[in-house]
Amino acid sequence: MYAEYFGLNEKPFSIAPDPRYLYMSESHQEALAHLLYGLQTEGGFVLLTGEIGTGKTTLCKYMFQQAPPEINFAFIINPKVTALELLETICDELLIKKPEHISKKNMIDLINRQLLKVNEQGKKTVIVIDEAQNLTGDVLEQLRLLTNLETSRHKLLQIVLLGQPELRELIRKPELCQLSQRITARFHLGSLSQEDTALYILHRLNTAGGERTFFTDRAIQLIYQLTAGVPRLINLLCDRALLGAYTELEEQVTRGIVKQASRETFDLQPKKNNPRWLLAGIVLAVILVAGFVFIIPEFKSSLPALQNAPAPVSDPEPIIKMENAALSPPPAAQGKTDRKQLPTLWPKKLGFGNRFEDIFTELATLWKLDYSGSKNKPCTYASRNELTCLEKKGSFESIENLNRPAILTLYDDNGLPFYALLASLNGREASFIVAEEKIALSIDVLENRWFGEYFLLWKAPAVFSGSLYPGQPSEMVDWLASALEQHGLYQVKGTEEKLEGSLLGALKRFQFMSNLTPDGVLGVQTIIQLNRGIGTSGPRLYEGGN
Repeated sequence: MYAEYFGLNEKPFSIAPDPRYLYMSESHQEALAHLLYGLQTEGGFVLLTGEIGTGKTTLCKYMFQQAPPEINFAFIINPKVTALELLETICDELLIKKPEHISKKNMIDLINRQLLKVNEQGKKTVIVIDEAQNLTGDVLEQLRLLTNLETSRHKLLQIVLLGQPELRELIRKPELCQLSQRITARFHLGSLSQEDTALYILHRLNTAGGERTFFTDRAIQLIYQLTAGVPRLINLLCDRALLGAYTELEEQVTRGIVKQASRETFDLQPKKNNPRWLLAGIVLAVILVAGFVFIIPEFKSSLPALQNAPAPVSDPEPIIKMENAALSPPPAAQGKTDRKQLPTLWPKKLGFGNRFEDIFTELATLWKLDYSGSKNKPCTYASRNELTCLEKKGSFESIENLNRPAILTLYDDNGLPFYALLASLNGREASFIVAEEKIALSIDVLENRWFGEYFLLWKAPAVFSGSLYPGQPSEMVDWLASALEQHGLYQVKGTEEKLEGSLLGALKRFQFMSNLTPDGVLGVQTIIQLNRGIGTSGPRLYEGGN
């Protein structure tokens, strides 16, 4: 419902562990580094702990994508089993056919045989166990024994344990000291800071296709106070708040909407030991026994992330001004405007029913290319001329920010699409090209025919092979370091191999300054913005602009 209203491709605050939505805070980057380092070590255990909802499972799934292809993963999500049941589960995950007679010895022999086979292929097997705090001591000891499986040169198995803080206490028990000594990497994942909470919200919205926060600064600060920076709670609260803004036909989530959303999200069911119910008991006791003084013992709520958060303050100063990233109301919000208030005249020369290929010919001309007569599809033609296509749905300001000519998808009175080439801008006046003729038009005239779809060309670096994520090695690293140096944000050291450390920090600063999601991912929009400041050739919307 609200996704379409805000111009989003999908709901951005699902609690499913989708790696696409992982926001790499400094703590998450460090946790990922520990996981990847642990995978490079010889056998043993890797331990990742954190409070409920801090993103352990999502981070682990992201690790699956980043890990070398020679690693085979088995992912176990239900560890409340006996030692024998665990061995059966491992066999299922490793696609090992179980014997007719099931015993520990038979299962271990089969697992050992499979591990040896994988090792001969030059691969490595890693078992990942989620919610590992539920493992019993017997099962943990069985896991330790599995890590004894080896050849004369290599350990055959590595185990990653994901769990809540109780897992650390469990492993500290004297009877598990041998297992504890085999942990090669361990990290505890904390909740987000207030600044990271703001960036987390913006990142998820951007991943879902949004071009701005949709949340006021004060709303974001209240979200942090109510959730204590726990990502899962942030997701629950933001999802309900966006639904609230949609039902009230608001273009932004305000502090008041967040307050109402928190009541609906966190107080739907009475919680055991909730202060609200104790207060009701006090009132009843006072009525029954007038004149007595009752002392209410102090207790802790069962929702520490909500109840132990800092108390809200009036008119707080936001730590980070996220409203600077708000570009415009989403296309769906623009569509709420009364059609009668919009200009209804449309230039005849910008007629309906044209073909995309004809308009692409005009765009290619701006790039000093001749597409007329070509039998190739537009993007194939662009690729053969060292250009790349970008198709997006966003606000008009996002096109201005990219500063490249764009083909807009417009709609006629019958709802059928047609196309127009936005060639240049001068304030609120836009120039379109049709049959090599420029037509000036007020941007306001577009609002009842354009719903955010646009297409443009851009020039990728020669070494570009896709988005570059934090911690990844790539030939793009040298290009990025040089580009950031030209922007005055970084000094090339000549030793850069991965997107990490000060280089990653400089990239995030550039993204924030450019009204992009500062997620540290070197993607298409970030590269286009970097190109603007380093003299990359190509036409611009603003004459003399970068």
